[in-house]
Amino acid sequence: MASQNQDPAAAASSSAAALKANESGNSATRGSVSKRLQQELMTLMMSGDKGISAFPESDNLFKWIGTIDGPQATVYEGLRYRLSLEFPAGYPYQAPRVKFVTPCFHPNVDDQGFICLDILKDKWSALYDVRSILLSVQSLLGEPNNESPLNTTAAELWADQGAYKAHLQSTFQK
Repeated sequence: MASQNQDPAAAASSSAAALKANESGNSATRGSVSKRLQQELMTLMMSGDKGISAFPESDNLFKWIGTIDGPQATVYEGLRYRLSLEFPAGYPYQAPRVKFVTPCFHPNVDDQGFICLDILKDKWSALYDVRSILLSVQSLLGEPNNESPLNTTAAELWADQGAYKAHLQSTFQK
């Protein structure tokens, strides 16, 4: 058995080399994610899209704060919402965790701010970016999916837009 006759120092050195290679693989992955996020930040800043923005929170490129304005001609017009975006090490192959920081009364948003949106779950694709996420969430505000509500009260009230808007205005916190 060759492994029993192996020099312990050589075995330790081999294990250390394997560990270091694994760590450098992780840092390489993290580096490519950072590069992707930096690219997305530049794309978002240059896009000129009105009503959406996002920037890294302090110096952590994996945590962003985004803002979306309520879409025009909807009950959300004139309202601005803050969101948090947290990117996993597996981004863009894994969806970021996106939630409302500003309380949002909406059929597809729960009390903790989590959003029921297919592109953030089972329909996620590496082709999506921060810009497309923000635009999708903004679009969802005016076009909820009442077939799978997280907030049943909001879903039931949605049919009466006047009452919905009155409730929304009374509960919105700037």
